[in-house]
Amino acid sequence: MSKRAEQLHLGAFIYYSGHHHYGWRHPESGAEGLFDFKFYKKLAQTAERGKFDMMFLADLLYVRGVEQAASGMLEPVQLLAAISTATEMLGLTATVSTTYNEPYNVARKFASLDHISEGRAGWNIVTSQLDIEAYNYGRAEHPEHGLRYEMAREFVEVVTRLWDTWEDGALVVDREAGIFADGSKVSETEYKGRWYSTKGTLNVPRPPQGYPVLIQAGSSGPGQEFAAAFGEVIFTAQQSLAAAQAFYSSVKSKLAAQGREAGSMKIMPGLSPIIGATEEEARRKYNELQELIPASMVVGMLSGMLNFDLSGYPVDGQLPDIPDPVEASNGMKSRVQLVMDMARKDRLSILELGRRLLGARGHMQFVGTYEQLADFMQQWFEEYGCDGFNIMPPVLPGDLDEFVDHVVPILQQCGLFRSEYTGSTLREHLGLDRPGVRHFQDGHERAAAETAAAPVASGE
Repeated sequence: MSKRAEQLHLGAFIYYSGHHHYGWRHPESGAEGLFDFKFYKKLAQTAERGKFDMMFLADLLYVRGVEQAASGMLEPVQLLAAISTATEMLGLTATVSTTYNEPYNVARKFASLDHISEGRAGWNIVTSQLDIEAYNYGRAEHPEHGLRYEMAREFVEVVTRLWDTWEDGALVVDREAGIFADGSKVSETEYKGRWYSTKGTLNVPRPPQGYPVLIQAGSSGPGQEFAAAFGEVIFTAQQSLAAAQAFYSSVKSKLAAQGREAGSMKIMPGLSPIIGATEEEARRKYNELQELIPASMVVGMLSGMLNFDLSGYPVDGQLPDIPDPVEASNGMKSRVQLVMDMARKDRLSILELGRRLLGARGHMQFVGTYEQLADFMQQWFEEYGCDGFNIMPPVLPGDLDEFVDHVVPILQQCGLFRSEYTGSTLREHLGLDRPGVRHFQDGHERAAAETAAAPVASGE
C-alpha cells in the first residue's frame, strides 16, 4: 500500500504520433492518422480503459519543418467535443493560448465542452512561445515573457468572471409559467483591465463543474506565481527526484498567500516511458528511437532554443560557453534552464544533449521494465515529488497500450491507482472542489482589474 492516503493521478498526454520527436518514423507509429478522428478516438478509449484521469491534448499555433518533423494539429476543443461522444468518464483537457485568443471565445468554448462532456473539461492555459505564432495572427513579434503572464492573469480573470455570470439553477424552462431562465440568477460582468475588458453575460449557462479544471504548464518565476493564483493542475518538467521535490515544495508554499489549500493543486510532471518485459528489450527500443534522430536536426534545434549558432562546433563535443541563454530566450525560459543544467550536470555532448531533449522534449525519459517504472512512479509520489504524472508515450498508439496493459495493473495492485472510476467529472477524478459563483460590485470590479493589471515578478 502507498504511504500517502490519496492515490496518484494520471494524464495521457497526446502529442502528434508520440512524444519522441522522430517517433513518427517508427514503423509502428500511427503518423498517417494525425488528422483522422478515429486515431484519437482509439487513444481516448485506451486511456479510459486504463482509468486515466484525463486525456491531455497539446496545441501549437504554427507549423514548420514539415519535411522532417510531424507538423500540424487538429483544433483541440473541437476534437475533444467529438471524443466526448466516444467516452464516458475520461477527463478531456485542451491546450488553448491566452496570447492569441479572446476571453469571451475561450469562456464559451470550454463552457460548451463541459456541457457536451457532462463535466469532463479541462483548460491547459499557455501563453505560446514563438514569433512565428505572432506572424500567423498578423503581429510583428511575440510578447515578452513576463508580459505574457501579466496578460494571462487578466485573461483568466475575465474568463472565470464570464463563467460566473450564470448561477447554478438559473435555467428553469418552465413552459407553463413562460419562464426560460431565472433572471435573478443571470447577471452581467463588467471588467476593465489593462489588456482585456468585457461587459455582458456569457451565452452558455454555468459549466457543470463550475469552472472546467484550470491547468498550467509554466515552471519559471512568473509561471509559478501564475500557477499559485489559478492553477489546479500543474504540468512541469523535472529530471530528478530532488528537483521535483524542490518544485513541489516551492509552488505549493505559494498557495497560502492566495487563500488556497495544498490539496487545491495537483502537480503532475511529464514522464515518457520506454518500457519492456526486460531491461534488454527496453534498451533496444530506446536505441532504435535515438538512432532515428539525425545530427543536423540536433544542431538546428539546440541553436534555436539557446539563441546561439552551434553549426561550427563538433557534435561530439560539449556545449561552448553561451552568454545568458535563459535571459536571451523569449520562449520557455524554464525549459532552457533545464537544458543547460542537463548539459552541465551529465557532461553531455551536443549530440547526446539534443537526442535526449528530442527523445521526450525535455521531460523525464524512463527506460526499463514495467516493474521498475511502477517503482519509480511510486517513489516520486510517496516522497512528494508529484501528485501523479502526465504519461507521454514516445510512439503512439502502441506505447500507450503497453503502459495500460502492463504498468497500470501493477500500480493498481499496489493500491497506488484506482481500479474503477468513483466519480464522473474531471474534478471528482482529481479530488478538486467545485468553485462557487463569485459576486462583484462595481467598485470591486475596478479594484480587481487594477490588481490583475499589476506587473508579475519577472525573476527566473
